[in-house]
Amino acid sequence: MFGNLFEEEEEEGSSSTSSSGRVAKGGDEPPPPRGRSNLCGIKNQGGTCYLNSLLQTLLFTPEFREELFSLGPAELGCLEDKDKPGAKVRVIPLELQKLFASLLLVDQQSASTANLTNSFGWNSSEGTNQHDVQELNRILFSALEHSLVGTTASTFIHQLYHGTIVNSIVCKECGNVSQRQEDFLDLTVCVCGVSSLEEALWNMFVEEELFEGNNLYRCAQCDRLVTAAKSAKLKKLPPFMTMSLLRFSFDFAKCERYKEMGRYNFPLTINLRAFCEETDAEDSDYSYELFSVIIHKGGCYGGHYHVYIKDIDQLGQWEPPEEECKPKTQKNVKEDIKQVCEPKLQEDDPLSVITAIIAQESSKSVLTDQLGQKLMDKIGSSWSKKFKKHYGPIGKFLQSHNDVFMLVANGTRVALKVNLPRPVTEPPGPEEQTTNSDPSTPSDPVAAEQQPELDQKSEPEQKQGSHWFDLNDSTVTSIRESDIEKQFQGKESAYMLFYRKTQLHRPSEALNNPQYKIPLNLIQMAQEENIKIQKMREEFEATNNTVELRLHLAPSYRLLSGALQPISKEQTSSTNLSFDRRNTVGDLRLAIYQKEELWEGDMALTVARSLPAGLHLYNTLTDDSVSLYSAGICTNSDLFVWNGREVCGATVLIGAEWEPVLLNVVRPNLGEDGDQEEGDGFESEEGRGGFENGGPGLKREARGFAGAATLGEVREALGEPEECLLCQEHKGGKRAEQAAGEGGGASGWRVFPPDDMQRTLKELSLKDGDALLVLEPQSFDSSMFALNGDVVTVTTPSDCRWLQVEFGPHGGEGEKEEERKKIKVPATGNMLLCEVKQRAIEELQLQEQPPGAQYCLRHVDCTGKLLPPVCEELSVRDAGVRLMTTLTLCPGNAPKASQLFLHFSVGTAPSAGMEMDIIVEKTCTVKECLKAMLDAVGLDGTCWHLRRLDWCEDVGEPIMDEDVSLSELKINNGETLIVTEGQLPPKGFLKLSVWLCLDPRTDSAVSMDFNHTDNGPTEVVTVGDSPPLGVGNMAEPRSAGQVEISDEATLEDLKTQVLTLPALQDVCVPTTAFMRMWQLEGRRLSRILRGQQLTLKKLKLSSGTDLCVQLLLKEEDLGPKDVMLNVKMGVPGERCFYPPEELVWDATRDSSPRSLRTCLAEHYGLSPDSLLLAKHQPDKHIWEEISNWSQQVSKKKKKRKAESLLGAPFHLKDGDTIGIKNLLIDNSRDFLTLEDEQGQQRLREQAEQRRKGGKAAGEPQKTTGPTKSRKPEVALSINVGVFR
Repeated sequence: MFGNLFEEEEEEGSSSTSSSGRVAKGGDEPPPPRGRSNLCGIKNQGGTCYLNSLLQTLLFTPEFREELFSLGPAELGCLEDKDKPGAKVRVIPLELQKLFASLLLVDQQSASTANLTNSFGWNSSEGTNQHDVQELNRILFSALEHSLVGTTASTFIHQLYHGTIVNSIVCKECGNVSQRQEDFLDLTVCVCGVSSLEEALWNMFVEEELFEGNNLYRCAQCDRLVTAAKSAKLKKLPPFMTMSLLRFSFDFAKCERYKEMGRYNFPLTINLRAFCEETDAEDSDYSYELFSVIIHKGGCYGGHYHVYIKDIDQLGQWEPPEEECKPKTQKNVKEDIKQVCEPKLQEDDPLSVITAIIAQESSKSVLTDQLGQKLMDKIGSSWSKKFKKHYGPIGKFLQSHNDVFMLVANGTRVALKVNLPRPVTEPPGPEEQTTNSDPSTPSDPVAAEQQPELDQKSEPEQKQGSHWFDLNDSTVTSIRESDIEKQFQGKESAYMLFYRKTQLHRPSEALNNPQYKIPLNLIQMAQEENIKIQKMREEFEATNNTVELRLHLAPSYRLLSGALQPISKEQTSSTNLSFDRRNTVGDLRLAIYQKEELWEGDMALTVARSLPAGLHLYNTLTDDSVSLYSAGICTNSDLFVWNGREVCGATVLIGAEWEPVLLNVVRPNLGEDGDQEEGDGFESEEGRGGFENGGPGLKREARGFAGAATLGEVREALGEPEECLLCQEHKGGKRAEQAAGEGGGASGWRVFPPDDMQRTLKELSLKDGDALLVLEPQSFDSSMFALNGDVVTVTTPSDCRWLQVEFGPHGGEGEKEEERKKIKVPATGNMLLCEVKQRAIEELQLQEQPPGAQYCLRHVDCTGKLLPPVCEELSVRDAGVRLMTTLTLCPGNAPKASQLFLHFSVGTAPSAGMEMDIIVEKTCTVKECLKAMLDAVGLDGTCWHLRRLDWCEDVGEPIMDEDVSLSELKINNGETLIVTEGQLPPKGFLKLSVWLCLDPRTDSAVSMDFNHTDNGPTEVVTVGDSPPLGVGNMAEPRSAGQVEISDEATLEDLKTQVLTLPALQDVCVPTTAFMRMWQLEGRRLSRILRGQQLTLKKLKLSSGTDLCVQLLLKEEDLGPKDVMLNVKMGVPGERCFYPPEELVWDATRDSSPRSLRTCLAEHYGLSPDSLLLAKHQPDKHIWEEISNWSQQVSKKKKKRKAESLLGAPFHLKDGDTIGIKNLLIDNSRDFLTLEDEQGQQRLREQAEQRRKGGKAAGEPQKTTGPTKSRKPEVALSINVGVFR
């Protein structure tokens, strides 16, 4: 039934994680070793978490695994012979043996179940199908029993898990007892309607079911229908009791699955004597202890399994969970360690803060992406706010203090050089291997000294003996026994419980001995696997520690423009060297000496990096005893080999502060030296522009300068006099310069003031690729350069280009590209667009068109839609038209600079290309614009207004202020407006629709006085006598008209104005307090407007809101927390109710069920404990019972929460119907009426109709979104061979 409702969630523990963040260079990465728990997890094949949880439970059932291990090859056969014809190899038990041995003995984080699932006959897709673990438990036991037929262990499943139940029926007339025995391997217990496992078992095995009334039992001895009692008892108790909790069920009323998430307690130890047939045995024969809990996290359509297991044989290494390792019992020890490891913290010194953070970590290293968060936790401020302004980014700060910090694991972690953690890639020495072979042994000497004291202090806190672990696929973590209580309820809750008899004791030799009773052949197999894995790890470490270095030799370089450049461009200036980074710097130096036999003198190795300006040197490796790993050398690192002082006689400055910056030096090229040599690195603007004439322009030269050099030093290096000007591209200047090539005019440059000559390039924020314009005073004699304040405008011949103009039918069907005429019009950035249009008309020979024909120039977007015409009074540059682009010549007028070109349509939002166009002045008002549009389409009258389109191109809100100009409303060129019929209410006024509530029995506007006592006969009505509007038994409302009222008016003013409507002129109301005003939502009453003096704005009423008026027979003034309810008392012995009454419940101080029950008890003069309450849901035709108290417990706060009826799950509001049962005179707790059952039947018929693909009769048309597609349900099965 629930074939695939347990889809895996992408959560922690559901997939295996690598223990190191490294990426293997080649080959498969070996499996990571076991974690600190010393237990092995199981890999998830994609959807096998249910299988993993059950297998771990069976593994940690020692009696199960020992029975399995007791079978040898003589009975099971060998896996090597499984493909031989005629061989009887019991593959499933053999694969299960191998898996269990691997989980117990092989040093890996997680084992694979691929071979086991292959033995089940599952294909690759079965590993991704999710199934129910309860179903798997039964199918797996059945498969094992069939696989072990004819062996000595053929009945071990029966011996461990088999129990019997005896069902008895006792005749109340003659006392005859009829019994039937029933076998079980697991018990399925109910969750719905019960609060604990003991209560569920009590209902199953203690409570009797009576056959009476219309449900009599035929007694074989009496030979007639008689009254009888049916009961069940446990007859035989198995050593292991499995309880399956029925958390998943099906709601036939809603036609949907659901999961029971309520609180369900289960004990750690349970005595089943009260549920057994025979109760005279020893107490230990009935006592069980919990040792495994399989947990399901998620809902009925998706989730994830994991398991809590008690380590009976103490095979794991338990330690307190991380969140509980707080300095309570270890305070003094940690303070001593802190004094040794943690330097004195100075919050204003980032070096001190980061050093303290890293020193506090047990591994003496921190992930680089977590360092920022740990810094905020330490000092309460982020790096960006506190230190970035003075010290720069945190990454550069760490690199600049490479004497203190170093980046390890390919830059993913930062560590202290003095306390460097042992890298994963650096194997420990012989001494370390000896001392740290036990995972529990601390590697830190200080912690090692304190370890005995820690153990002594924490010993009393920990319970001696077995401990609990959470096995979540590949992840195994320690938990406390108290954590099991967290799985009593909620989305993540217990699903299967496994108990074992307390009289089952384990031998002492089995404790802490994973090899206990494992066959020698499997122990040998595990040892071989461990040797293979260790060899893989060694090979992987060797491969992963080999780094590729690029050596740059000093004789091949020269210092040029602040950076090292190769002397010869033809020959490669670097050589590659493969080296093990676990070796020292001295070993590397010796290897280079041996490789470069001709090297003479000292040799310095300096870390280098290739920058756009050239090669730059950073820190020199001076300590020969440090490994390359500790020195931060990784693969593809650049090392410069030199004497440490000079290169080709030039002194080289090293360090991050001397990083060179590659600038593009721009100089004017006025045509005198047009034949510049290309080898000097010059590039001419007109050369890039592709001009035919060799006119004047700009020439560029790429030059590198040290980042710490001042601007004055740069000017001297360029050989320029002091009076020359240095300019930087203005903000947007780069774009402007590109515009000079693409259309748009000249470029702008900002002149550096004299004070900037003493500032460095880094202080001026100059970076690689920035342009620097060098101008001499005589350059301004040319028309190319113009100085305006501190901005230089450069106009080069590259501004003189062209615009392409197209003419032809646009947007017509069947239009061919060749039918459109295209011409190129020479244009500049300063040329007026009217001149461009005139030249285009002349070249296209459009003068012969009918006289008076007007044309305009328009852009076309990427979809082919025409954009608004450009203003022809502006120049190409001012209009934002880029040169070398295309304009379309279209019929029509072009707007002036003071005008707007607008689209508009009448009534609805226009489809593409169907809107109309109009040109209006920017200063005209909305009213004038509306009149012009109405004149354009031939409409007249005043019942029209304008609306704008919203962000999704639908008709939006109306433009309320018609006297405001279009420019003040920020209506832009090309915007679309909608002419809508209907007058606007005055500014600040609301237009509200008013409806009238009617009594269906009198058809009058006056409601019944439900609080008035009538001495006449009582009329019994049922729910559904009249279609409810949402409160009481109001019929469909009748329209009373519309009112226009200010949003600053009060609710009392609104009621007064409503009374002036024609539909209410004949109604006599003493005061407005005799009127109840409802707000309608979807033609249903949603809330009562309360607060006579509150304004409509505070009541959050908007224009177009629907209101409903209900006239009362007495005054009413509801408070903000008063809830108006319709209460119905059930007729004793009948499936109907007395007529409803209105009741105002004050929920200001207390909104709990007890408060409502007390209010109703006072109203009816009854005891609160005798009332049973339920809320009616008319849409679903069901009643939700309101319990007497709340059993909801917060997982976090561990205390009761006061349940509010105003919140989930009841959400009581005005107009809700509350049913009441008086238990003193009414034994029935069922609130359903016949009409409710008929309504539920209609819902089921509609659901069935929808399931068949049709539309249910009477069902309103609804548009639903896409539903989540689910995999088809696949039956779970395990294929077993024949061994009989």
